[in-house]
Amino acid sequence: MRILLTGATGYIAQRLLPVLLTSGHEVICCVRDINRFNSERYKSQLLSVIEVDFLKPETLQRIPSDIDAAYYLIHSMSTSTGDFEKMEEISTFNFKERIQQTKARQVIYLSGIVNEDILSKHLSSRKNVEKILSSGTYSLTTLRAGIIIGSGSASFEIIRDLVEKLPVMIAPIWLNTRSQPIAVRNVIEFLSRVLLNENTFNHNYDIGGPDILTYKLMLLRFAKVRGLKRRIGIVPIMTPKLSSYWLYFITSTSYSLAQNLVDSMKVEVICRENNLNEILGIVPVSYEEAIIEAFEKIEMNKVESSWKDALTSDTLNDGISRHTTVPFRGCFFDYRKLKVTNSDYSFEKIWSIGGANGWYYADWLWGIRGFIDKLFGGVGLRRGRKNQSEISPGDALDFWRVLIADRNERRLLLFAEMKLPGDAWLEFKIDNQQVVHQTATFRPLGLWGRIYWYSVLPFHGIIFRGMIRKIAGL
Repeated sequence: MRILLTGATGYIAQRLLPVLLTSGHEVICCVRDINRFNSERYKSQLLSVIEVDFLKPETLQRIPSDIDAAYYLIHSMSTSTGDFEKMEEISTFNFKERIQQTKARQVIYLSGIVNEDILSKHLSSRKNVEKILSSGTYSLTTLRAGIIIGSGSASFEIIRDLVEKLPVMIAPIWLNTRSQPIAVRNVIEFLSRVLLNENTFNHNYDIGGPDILTYKLMLLRFAKVRGLKRRIGIVPIMTPKLSSYWLYFITSTSYSLAQNLVDSMKVEVICRENNLNEILGIVPVSYEEAIIEAFEKIEMNKVESSWKDALTSDTLNDGISRHTTVPFRGCFFDYRKLKVTNSDYSFEKIWSIGGANGWYYADWLWGIRGFIDKLFGGVGLRRGRKNQSEISPGDALDFWRVLIADRNERRLLLFAEMKLPGDAWLEFKIDNQQVVHQTATFRPLGLWGRIYWYSVLPFHGIIFRGMIRKIAGL
C-alpha cells in the first residue's frame, strides 16, 4: 500500500514510520523542512520525502494522487506565534481539499479525548479538526487519546521533571483531575492496525490504558516506580497563569505549551467504552508498565523521538537551510583551534556534546545562562538531547538547534534558540590535518546586541577555551 504520513518529524510519526515500513508499505513523508528529516536513519527504498507546508496550498500539489491512505498527525499547540486554533483549521482544510483529489480511501487522525461539553482551547481545536476531516469524500478513522506515556513524550518528560526535581510539591487543584493514560507503544499499535481496516471506517474511538488516575496519582505512581518518596499538597488558589509558570520553570516545556497544557488538564479525559481493542486484538499495558518501558528505552539510549524536537525558535520557522550559511559581515567571533593527537576521540566528544554529557567545561556557567534564558521566556537548558551518541539535523540540543551534523565532513553546526539580542551559531569541525576548529559567531541586533556581546566576552574566554581543550583531550 502507498501511505501518506504527515507531521513526519513529529513525536508520533517518527515512531509510526518504521512500523509502516517494516509492514511493507511504501510511505511518502510530508515535512515542512526537508533538512530536518533524516531519511538515512531508516535505510529503506520504500521511503520518500516531500516538502509540504499545509498553510501554503500551492505546496500540496507535491502530494501524489495514487495514495491508498493518509495519516493526519499535524498540530500547532506548541507554537509561540499566531493563533494555533486558526492555524490548525487552515492546515486541516487544505489537507482535506488535496486528499479529496487523490485515490485515498482512508484518512487516520490522532486526536484528543473530547467527552466534555466545556473543552480547553487545545481539545476544542482538535474537535474542530475532526469535524473538517469528516466532511471529506474519503473514510475517516479518528483515534482519540489522552495522556501518552513513553520515552520522549511531553507528558512523560513533564511528569519526570516534576517527580525527580521536587521531593515536596505544592501543586494546583487541577492535579485532582482524572485522566486515562496510554503507553505510546499501544498508540502506535492502534494507528497501524486501523490502516485500511474497513471495520473502522467512519468511526471515532477513545483509546486509553486500563488505569484511570488523577494527575496527583500519576505523579505518585511514577515516584513509586522510580523508588522515590514524594509528598504533594494541593492548593485551590493557584491561578492558571501561576500554574503555567510553575510548569514552565520546573519542567522543560515552553511557556506557550505550558499554558495550553494547564488549560487542557482542567478537563477530564476518560475513554468512552468501545470495542476497538477486540477488533484489533490489542491489550493496553498499565501506567506503571508504560513508565518501565520508557526508562528501558532511555537506559539503552534508544529514544526514537522527542517532543522537544518540535519546539523551534520563530527564527527557524522559515527552514533550517536559510541559516546553514554562517554570516560574516557585521558579526562578532570567538575562533579557536587546536592540533589533536587522536581526532577520533575529539570527534566523538563533539558528537556527544550537551545533554547529560554537559559542555565539558564550566557547566555551572552554562547552567546560569540557561536559568537566565528561562527568566526571559526562553527554552533554557532542560531540553537536553534524545540520544547521547547520535545526532541529526533538526534535533534539539539544550538551547541550541542542530543545523548540520555531517559525519563525513566531521562538522557540527548549531543555531542558538535562547533569548538573544541577535543570532548566534556554534560550529565544530575537524580537518584532515587533525586540527579541531571551534567557532562561535554572533550577529548582533542593534545597540543591545553589541552591549550583550561585550558583557559576556570575559565568560566566553573561560568557557570556549576550556571547552576546546576538553574536546582535544587536554
